[in-house]
Amino acid sequence: MNAEIIAVGSELLLGQIANTNAKFISSQLSELGINVYYHTVVGDNPKRLVQAIEIAEKRADLIIFSGGLGPTKDDLTKETIAKHLGRGMKEDLEAMNMIEAFFAKRNRPMTANNRKQALVIEGSEVLANENGMAPGMFIPLENSIVILLPGPPKELEPMFQFEAKPKLAKLVSDGGLIVSHVLRFYGIGEAELEDRVQHIIDQQTNPTIAPLAGDGEVTLRITAKAASEEEAWSLITPTRTELLEIVGDYLYGVNDDSLSSKLVNMLIENDLKISAAESLTAGLFQSELAAIEGVSQVLQGGMVTYTEEMKINQLGVPKEIIDQYSVVSAECAASMAINIKEKFNADIGVSLTGAAGPGKHADQPVGTVWIGIAFRDDEPLTFELNLQGMRNTNRLRSVKTAIYRLIQLLSEKGYRKI
Repeated sequence: MNAEIIAVGSELLLGQIANTNAKFISSQLSELGINVYYHTVVGDNPKRLVQAIEIAEKRADLIIFSGGLGPTKDDLTKETIAKHLGRGMKEDLEAMNMIEAFFAKRNRPMTANNRKQALVIEGSEVLANENGMAPGMFIPLENSIVILLPGPPKELEPMFQFEAKPKLAKLVSDGGLIVSHVLRFYGIGEAELEDRVQHIIDQQTNPTIAPLAGDGEVTLRITAKAASEEEAWSLITPTRTELLEIVGDYLYGVNDDSLSSKLVNMLIENDLKISAAESLTAGLFQSELAAIEGVSQVLQGGMVTYTEEMKINQLGVPKEIIDQYSVVSAECAASMAINIKEKFNADIGVSLTGAAGPGKHADQPVGTVWIGIAFRDDEPLTFELNLQGMRNTNRLRSVKTAIYRLIQLLSEKGYRKI
């Protein structure tokens, strides 16, 4: 099965929002072994949308639309597709009940145009929207399939995951199962990782191996097709073992793990408290951890000490260290980590200080970052980064590296093996 994804919305063409939906859908389709050869973006214009549909029909047997299912006049996706298919529209009672309940719960009047969201194309299988009002549609045609999904990612992602994806899986599995297992790596580039395991990728047919990079991380998705889950894992396991023999040193997690979730879970499981002193990252480290449920059990707090004065007066970094080594130094990072650990009565103190850019800091070039880690009574550890990128990219990369170094440290100490 070959797919094309058509995102509808003038705001995408104007650059007002990024087309993250296409990325998400493509990654989900790859798990099913469905090829995505084209991404198309078209504005809120019926004529141009029809032109895009006609082109897609010639080169794809699965066309997935995102956006244009809302209540406003420029939300024309389903009306345009219905007319193109020669089908009428009807109100879906369940969707209408959900929309009415939404407004009743908030004690707000429901305007007439909101009823439009409950309309679905005749002959479609309705995809329930548990996170919004507009239902999606799964439309089997004679030689193809059309799927309509809402535009907001918080609605589209769960709808595709739990409503559309199982329907597609049944169509492509030939009665069998498709099982995927994701390995997550940090500290190695996509090109290097792929080069190291290319001979394994080249030999694979079932399971298949798909590398993917993003935000400094790299994943390898192993996908097996089999008659049963047990058989699928019998195919996945030896491939996983072979891959990890080569690049296992960079593995930090699997499947839905993130660097932040992995670290927080390790801290919770081992009852370890953490605090952070941040300069260039200005609270971003703590923000990344705070996004993970349960972090209140382990995150004691921290300080943003952006200036030299605050590092000295509030955090307690000796002025002599800054005068001799500067704030962008191993010595300053170590002092920051020790002091924040002690001030917040934590098991671990982590610090981040550096030159995020665009200008250098004193004689330190842009992208120079020092990370400090103080673990209990151990001697503090420091790590230097020499990053090349935009200011906020450097800040995020610094945070991710600090988290990865903490995961490595805890693993080496036997708190939890990856």
